Amino acid sequence: MAGTVPMAAPRAHRNAASPATTESSAVKWVLVAAAALVLFWLIALPLIVVLTEALKRGWDVFLAALTDPDAASALRLTLLVAVITVPLNTLFGVMAAWTVTKFRFRGKGFLITLIDLPFAVSPVIGGLIFVLVFGSNGWFGSWLSAHDIKIVFALPGIVLATLFVTFPFVARELIPLMEDQGTQEEEAAITLGAHGWQIFWRVTLPNIKWGLLYGIILCNARAMGEFGAVSVVSGHIRGETNTLPLHVEILYNEYQFSASFAVASLLLLLALVTMIVKSWLTRKNAH
Repeated sequence: MAGTVPMAAPRAHRNAASPATTESSAVKWVLVAAAALVLFWLIALPLIVVLTEALKRGWDVFLAALTDPDAASALRLTLLVAVITVPLNTLFGVMAAWTVTKFRFRGKGFLITLIDLPFAVSPVIGGLIFVLVFGSNGWFGSWLSAHDIKIVFALPGIVLATLFVTFPFVARELIPLMEDQGTQEEEAAITLGAHGWQIFWRVTLPNIKWGLLYGIILCNARAMGEFGAVSVVSGHIRGETNTLPLHVEILYNEYQFSASFAVASLLLLLALVTMIVKSWLTRKNAH
C-alpha cells in the first residue's frame, strides 16, 4: 500500500497539467458551437415550445388542465407503475449483474443478450407480445377469461409492458462497473470468513451504490415517460388505464392543444427533477 501513494500524486499532476486535446482553439470552438446548436434544436427549443404553448391561454387553462380528474388519474397511474416497476427492475438488475460478473457459467453470453433485448426491440413490439400472450385471443386468453383475470387493458398489462422496456437499465449500469472492480475484494472477504449476504452488504453494495442509484434514476425516468409499449396494452381507457403520455396524446388528438402541452409540462417537470437528482449524484460521486 505504501508503495502506491508516491505514484498516484505525479500521475494526477500530469493529468491536471496536460492539455485535453492537441487541436487548435478554432477547432475546439467549432465543435463546441456545433454541439450547442444541435442541443438547442433537439432539446432546448422543444422544451421552450412546450412551456410556451402550455401557458399560451393563461394560467387558468393551465391549472384547469392539471387539476382535471382524468389528468389526476393519469398522474396517479404513472406514479403507481413507476413505484411497482422500479423496485422490481432494481432487484433484477442487481441479481443479473451479480450473476454475470461474479460467476462463470455456460450461457452467460445468451443471458447478456436477453438483458439487451429491449434496447433492440421496438417498444410497440414489446407491448404487442403481451397482447398476443395475455389478450382475449392470446395463448392464455381463454384461461384468464374463465378465471376473470384481466392482464391486457388493465394495470397488470401496463406494469408488464413497462417492466419489459425498463429492465435493462439497472443491469446495464452495474455490469461494466462490477466487471471493472473485479472480485478481489469479495475473495478477500471470503478468506476472512464472510458469508454471501455479508459480502454483498458490506463489500459489493458500497462499491456499486452510485452506479445503482444512477441506474434506478434512468429506469424511473423511462418508466414514467414510456409511451409505445404502454399504448398497445392499455386500451386507452380514460381515467383508468391512461398514463400521462397517453393522456397527452388524447388531448392533442382532441385539439385541446393548451391542455395537452400543460400535461406535457408536468412530464417535463418530472424529467427535470430526475435529471437534477442525476446531476447531484454525479457530482457527489466525483468528489
